[in-house]
This record gives sequence, structure tokens and C-alpha cells, in this order.
Amino acid sequence: MFRLLIWIALIVAAVWLWRRLKNPAAAQPPSQSETQPMVRCAHCGLHVPQREAQESAGNWYCSTRHLELGPRQSDQ
Repeated sequence: MFRLLIWIALIVAAVWLWRRLKNPAAAQPPSQSETQPMVRCAHCGLHVPQREAQESAGNWYCSTRHLELGPRQSDQ
């Protein structure tokens, strides 16, 4: 009976170790370096990752079209 329990424990440990080695990235939480800062488009207000946005005169834009149109003027 004791041998059976040892074999079961060894099989469970082997399966656990195999799964852990097979997919190590899933066990780790995402690091801070993977997150991207978000910026708001000065024309439409859409939030986009900074690396995909375009900057001009301190304003960020989501597309070339909005960069050409410039910041939205308030209607007040």
C-alpha cells in the first residue's frame, strides 16, 4: 500500500513539473515593462498607446488626419 502511495505522489509531481516547464510564461504575472503609457487625442479624445500616437506642439493625436486638423476648438 505504501508503494502505491509513493508511485501516485511521484506521478503527480512529474505531471506538475512537466506542465510548469512546458508553459513557464503563464505562471508569471505580466511585468511593468510590458505596459504602455496611454495618451489622449487632442482632437477626438480617444486614448491610444503612446507608441502609436503622433505628437505635435505638446499635443498627442490618434491619426495623421487628426494631427492635420489640430486640437478641437470648444464650442462655448
